[in-house]
Amino acid sequence: MSKSQIISAQNGSTNSPYTGNLTINVTSTQGLLPIQNASITISLTGDPESVVETATTNDSGQTQSISLPTPSPTYSSEPGQPMPYSEYNITVTAPGYESVTVSGTELLPDVTAVQPISMRPLDLGGQESPIVIPDHTLYGEYPAKIPEAEIKPMDESGEIVLSRVVLPEYVVVHDGVPQDSTAPNYYVRYADYIKNVVSSEIYATWPESTIYANALAIMSFTLNRVYTEWYRNQGYNFTITSSTAYDQKWIYGRNIYSNISRIVDSIISNYLSRPGVRQPIFTSYCDGDRVSCTGLSQWGSRYLGEQGYTPIEIIHYYYGNDMFINSTQYISGIPSSWPGNNLTIGSSGQKVLQLQDQLNRIAENYPALPTVAEDGIYGSATANAVREFQRVFGLPATGVVDFPTWYKVSAIYVGVTRISEPD
Repeated sequence: MSKSQIISAQNGSTNSPYTGNLTINVTSTQGLLPIQNASITISLTGDPESVVETATTNDSGQTQSISLPTPSPTYSSEPGQPMPYSEYNITVTAPGYESVTVSGTELLPDVTAVQPISMRPLDLGGQESPIVIPDHTLYGEYPAKIPEAEIKPMDESGEIVLSRVVLPEYVVVHDGVPQDSTAPNYYVRYADYIKNVVSSEIYATWPESTIYANALAIMSFTLNRVYTEWYRNQGYNFTITSSTAYDQKWIYGRNIYSNISRIVDSIISNYLSRPGVRQPIFTSYCDGDRVSCTGLSQWGSRYLGEQGYTPIEIIHYYYGNDMFINSTQYISGIPSSWPGNNLTIGSSGQKVLQLQDQLNRIAENYPALPTVAEDGIYGSATANAVREFQRVFGLPATGVVDFPTWYKVSAIYVGVTRISEPD
């Protein structure tokens, strides 16, 4: 590509031969209510007055997949390349809601970016500020992580109250360094937090095994903060920060990627352990190019993935052969525990009845989902409803309720039955 073509591709110009896909999910801030017929305009971040696409949301609050120009996929395969993603501005309007503008949605080639939009009802008052997505951590300049021990000393005073690893329903993210009392705190669903961080820390164009390994490191890092109550034991009222110097990068309002979402959903209960250590391991990592560390190298893990290394082989390469993948079935905020086996055609009993009840309640908000008889029998109608739920919420549409589907159904059910998110 010529210099002019490179610049055009970075800015999302239609001259680029490479494309990525974009879907936009629009919900209300008052409960998990999809907003139908929201009007969307998409423009180049470098030329916000130039509208390149328009779209309208369906009854699930989602747009169809929109193909848009991106830079070459080679730019995300090596450090030091030109910006590997295009940046787009998205403006959303809907009757009865404050308009929302997102600046800098990042589109990578050959993957699907998913931009969540949360709209405030007009009757709540206030003015929505534009959401500005900063540079990706592998492209922009961010502080290097301050080294920490991977296993935290356990305070014997009893201040650490968790006796087992529990997936939190929410993490409280302090959007700044710990000492900045003016930085806002955000309540973020655990799975959404992990997907945001993975999308902020590595590129979705990388090999799947690399994405799995990095997601595991990010999940274990997070659960160590949760388990040890690291910041609360220092007198702070949050779980983790968005500062790369202290924690890992979380960006308010940013887009995620469908493949990252699917991978995180598939391993949502996992974290990394060492023999004889109860707490999730504090898995340090760095980009491995501008910054070196004793933990996982992000760029290095990409090269290993390209060479055919599996996720656990990548983990062992950086953390040693005694690191293993652990899991927990303890989940905060979920109405009922995982039944322990997949639910499919022929299954029956109380867990199926609960599933049917939850799907029917979700269908009140998401009419694309068919309602089913609440009879405790997993027949073809229940399988079809599960399949449609999986399609709407980005899971493999198998019609079988595995652990990731059970977790997602439970989480969405809790979301739609609440009036609003916590402040």
